[in-house]
Amino acid sequence: MTKDIIETIGCDLGDKQSELCILFPDGKLERPEPVKTTRRAFTKFFTRPRAHVVIEVGTHSRWVSELLRTLGHKVTVANPRRVKLISQSTTKRDKKDAEWLARLGKADEELLAPVRHRGSEAQADLAVAKARDTLVRTRTKLVNHARGLVKSFGERLPTCTAESFHRNAWAAVPSALKPALKPLFRVLEQLEEQIDGYDEQIKALATKYPDVEVIGQPKGVGVLTALVFLLTLEDKTRFTKSRTVGAFIGFNPRRDQSGDCDKQLGIAKTGDAFMRRLAVGSANYILGPFGQDCELRRWGLELAKRGGRNAKKRATVAVARKLVVLMHRLWVTGEVYEPLGYKARQSTAA
Repeated sequence: MTKDIIETIGCDLGDKQSELCILFPDGKLERPEPVKTTRRAFTKFFTRPRAHVVIEVGTHSRWVSELLRTLGHKVTVANPRRVKLISQSTTKRDKKDAEWLARLGKADEELLAPVRHRGSEAQADLAVAKARDTLVRTRTKLVNHARGLVKSFGERLPTCTAESFHRNAWAAVPSALKPALKPLFRVLEQLEEQIDGYDEQIKALATKYPDVEVIGQPKGVGVLTALVFLLTLEDKTRFTKSRTVGAFIGFNPRRDQSGDCDKQLGIAKTGDAFMRRLAVGSANYILGPFGQDCELRRWGLELAKRGGRNAKKRATVAVARKLVVLMHRLWVTGEVYEPLGYKARQSTAA
């Protein structure tokens, strides 16, 4: 701990007000009145001698951490998934949460698994991709709703893409359901226009980041996935080994080992869910009928042949994990991706 820091402040951020707990070096506690979760209120309270402020990651943690650092404080943003003492407490209260944050921060901040927020510009650019994703998922729900209603009348709508659904499926809607589904189809048409607009924005954003082209070299990794990958990680040098990127995004297997018992569990899913979903989508393309012949595809298909009810699913997740590792490696080295690079070089050498 830095010598000029004389107190540790736990701050449980709430949407309207935040609880505080001040822990002094001698172990004495002080509980100030809750502070409104606004820039003005936080600036007024934290205009004080430099302290170590511990908060949990959440909706307000980004701007709060930036503000507190501007005011000269040391800030630790805790990962709630790793702080089970707080998140799974049987007596969970905001005041007690603030105290635990302060105590853990004073003991060893690594116990809080500190989170590093991305910059404001990267977050704003990533918001475009996330807004598009929200519209796409809304479109999927509306399409599924329409298909389900038509099935309840003993009919089926034609197979078509979600993009063309509002054009190709309307003629097959039973006349009895047209009054109910007509507004829905209009919304689908408007959604398609908005999604197309977001696609243009994403293409424009990609030009701001030249590395997107390098990251997106493997066929199946589109501009959207490459851009989101870059903005999610933000700094390619934050990982000393590319292999750790898979764990960062949440593809690492969970562990429950005790003595001779070592259970085989699913992936942790602790990283960015949006990026993980995009990576799985790319993996599905790579393993699908239109996937390019490459070492990654061959490896995934062999893995899927091992049998079992969930073999294909496990293979897809495994390919997604290897893919994000590959994308980071390409980003770091800037090398040209060769789908069959290693084996091709070996055969040439022979």
